[in-house]
Amino acid sequence: MSRIVYVNGDYLPEEEAKVSIFDRAFLMADGVYEVTSVLGGRLIDFDGHLTRLQRSLDELEIRNPLSREEWLAIHRRLVAENGIDEGLVYLQVTRGAPGDRDFAFPPADTPPTVVLFTQNKPGLADSPAAKVGIKVISIEDIRWGRRDIKTVQLLYPSMGKMMAKKAGCDDAWMVEDGFVTEGTSNNAYIVKGNRIITRQLSNDILHGITRAAVLRLAREAQMEVEERPFTIAEAQAADEAFITSASTFVMPVVEVDGVALGGGTPGPVTTRLREIYLDEMRKAAI
Repeated sequence: MSRIVYVNGDYLPEEEAKVSIFDRAFLMADGVYEVTSVLGGRLIDFDGHLTRLQRSLDELEIRNPLSREEWLAIHRRLVAENGIDEGLVYLQVTRGAPGDRDFAFPPADTPPTVVLFTQNKPGLADSPAAKVGIKVISIEDIRWGRRDIKTVQLLYPSMGKMMAKKAGCDDAWMVEDGFVTEGTSNNAYIVKGNRIITRQLSNDILHGITRAAVLRLAREAQMEVEERPFTIAEAQAADEAFITSASTFVMPVVEVDGVALGGGTPGPVTTRLREIYLDEMRKAAI
């Protein structure tokens, strides 16, 4: 059975879903997106994702076409109709399809395009990768300057993933002016002793929803958090490293540019943070 997806007010089998060839996301990457995890059939940190969605839309001057209650109802219906116990709900909002290609924004009353679909991922919370950790390489960060907006401009992160795969690794950390910004689809961290170090929020990185929750929980667990840039050399000398994202939660990094960290196995701080995060998010899921 095919998935049921949502397109501009309609719930459809995925084979019947269509978007105009003049849609601004297709022609200009003029749109934003969010991905919300589902555990036990419930949504993880839904309001955080919706808040960031509104911020992204505001930054691009795209109208939010739906209320919180409408967004929530769509998410829940898709989760139910597609039988998602563990997985993801992807949403995308674009500036719409004005009817022809033009660099100038279309009229303000052009309806935004809204698309949502689910991805079924059994075992998402019990990922085998979390038990052994992942390996990352470093690459130059050549993305545009507004990485804090969660746009659909994902070509270079996709290329970065492929660079990592060609190098026999799992992901890439991007480096700008000598310092790590973030991973291709995640925020990056190192651990030295009981101190967690991660780049501070700015236009340089995505303001991760999982990042915010993990840092809050770390502080509540009496772990020290230092928000500042770090270098690849610092990462290679660290006791541990990890990434966070909505789809990986807290994922250990055990190798950076060929150098093993902590004996090449996930460390105690990362392991504990993942346990705390999953426990707290399950309790708060809606």
